[in-house]
Amino acid sequence: MISTGDLKKGISIELDGQLFQIVDWQHIKLGRGGAIVRMKLRNLRTGANVDRTVDAGERFPRAFLDHRPVQYSYNDGDTYYFMDNETYETFPISAKLLGDARFYLQDGMQLEVISYKDEPLSVELPNTVDLEVTYTEPGFKGDTATGGTKPATLENGVTVQVPLFINIGDRIRVKTDTGSYVERV
Repeated sequence: MISTGDLKKGISIELDGQLFQIVDWQHIKLGRGGAIVRMKLRNLRTGANVDRTVDAGERFPRAFLDHRPVQYSYNDGDTYYFMDNETYETFPISAKLLGDARFYLQDGMQLEVISYKDEPLSVELPNTVDLEVTYTEPGFKGDTATGGTKPATLENGVTVQVPLFINIGDRIRVKTDTGSYVERV
């Protein structure tokens, strides 16, 4: 059990039969009454964000998440298949559960799956991935005095803003959490 005094960002708790991760929290002392705690929570199964207010000192069951190394194998429509690196068993995760992470999956990619009681919840991608530019407008020398950008479509279908010197066929490094350009590789 974890009390409201021990809350931190990123901790997972069970609340009303649902699994939540604490996004943010704030301890508030009211004028005449007792203290309350306002929490912003993210449902780990649905991805929905919820605001919840509870009395200070209230206790919740803490949920311990498992992290296992896996390898991305393939997808079949909206179902993505991963292989456990220890047991070599293949298991599916839905596109809805993966969210935007599915755009950065590459064949044979090593990553970690986050699960709760053998139920996969999400995957933890590497910080950056290298992708090829499939379409971008040509950038002309002298277009801008300071570093300008232009949109570029990548092999995974995602569009990112890149510097003017990037051309079709270039491989670039992209941050997986923000989807932003890092460098040309």
